[in-house]
Amino acid sequence: MIRVVLADDQLLVRAGFRALLDAQPDIEVAGEAGDGEEAARLVRNLRPDVVLMDIRMPVLDGLAATRRITEDEALREVRVVMLTTFELDAYVFEAIRAGACGFLVKDTEPEELLRAVRAVVKGDALLSPGVTRRLIREFAARSRRPAAAAGLDRLTEREREVMALVGMGLSNDEIARRLVVSPLTAKTHVSRAMVKLGARDRAQLVVLAYESGLVRPGWLG
Repeated sequence: MIRVVLADDQLLVRAGFRALLDAQPDIEVAGEAGDGEEAARLVRNLRPDVVLMDIRMPVLDGLAATRRITEDEALREVRVVMLTTFELDAYVFEAIRAGACGFLVKDTEPEELLRAVRAVVKGDALLSPGVTRRLIREFAARSRRPAAAAGLDRLTEREREVMALVGMGLSNDEIARRLVVSPLTAKTHVSRAMVKLGARDRAQLVVLAYESGLVRPGWLG
């Protein structure tokens, strides 16, 4: 059973998400929070698998709450997915840097929300091709000159190649087709790169790919 904590200051939004999630045989809502402070406290107490975290909340915003969760070693297995009203919310990229697995706009189709919850539990980053690529392109274009990521020299040539493809938004299946290898082999290369670089998840691997210069905004097309 996948346990989820909902963090949003709008009661109706939480009620809608709860109704959808609780109707699934493999998902249950373990708790709800109306602000970031309460969300961080609930996560410490409940240890859910996934947190659906609104960015703009009173007392403590979703970005600060996400940092509290991801910086707590005891909560390393908790996956945070940010919720935003706008496709290009200025805080989303920073949320990914802080350890969030990705983000969803609040008007996401129900099927996509359910798919996202199940995906992050399996260790996949929620980096939807359209919205997230535009977001990363915008913020990467504003970033400072790329600096070599710590440990990048420990990657093999193939692991660097795979990391660059992850940064371009490709899934394991797409990487496998591009490199003419099996999806399992692609996943293994991704996992090894994450371990060597100390990346919490696939989303942080994307950030490192940009920060190290392995991927540049113009490559997204």
